[in-house]
Amino acid sequence: MISKKGQETRVRILDTAQVLILERGFSGASIDNVIERLGMSKGAFFHHFNNKNDLADELIQRYADLNTGFFNACLAKSEKLSHDPLQQVLILIGLYEDLFDNLEAPHPGCLLASYIHEQQMFGDRINEIIHRVFQRWREALVKKLNGVMEKYSPACGVDIPSLADEFIVILQGAFILSKSLKDPGIVAQQLHHYKQYVELIFSLPPKLTDMIRTDNRHARSL
Repeated sequence: MISKKGQETRVRILDTAQVLILERGFSGASIDNVIERLGMSKGAFFHHFNNKNDLADELIQRYADLNTGFFNACLAKSEKLSHDPLQQVLILIGLYEDLFDNLEAPHPGCLLASYIHEQQMFGDRINEIIHRVFQRWREALVKKLNGVMEKYSPACGVDIPSLADEFIVILQGAFILSKSLKDPGIVAQQLHHYKQYVELIFSLPPKLTDMIRTDNRHARSL
């Protein structure tokens, strides 16, 4: 059993490795870099991790668990705050928007995406962990958006899996743009736009939606 001090050291190693990988990529972040930044000996490092791949495995599992836990917590909170499927989706997006609002520095990025950029360096287990996280988000969002479709008539044609994927695409793209432009506000701004987009698609009353479709069909026939 690891002592409290040993556990704290292990967490410090993981935290430091995560920062370095987000800064330099997995191949650019060495064990020596981690040791140097922490000011510890190699012996202390290897007491906790056998090698760099051992560190990579635990690091991505921890990151995946934290992200999945936060996503599930946001889903549960959205369902507690509203019984309406559209409002649940908007609340979910809003909770992520709040998370990234008022950042003092550009978001460092996503460890899942960082690993994907160098996925040839990892085995099947690590790549499967990453796949499961994104698949879980997609499945949950598709289920929620299908519930919205059952109650609301969309103002235009909607591909639900694609609309669900857009949540992930916006997050990952916003992380990159935020770092490149050195603008901390980009992630929250893009999530806000996505929330407005979803609301615009589904918030029209059914009768008004039918009128728009009729007008569109009439315009095409002219």
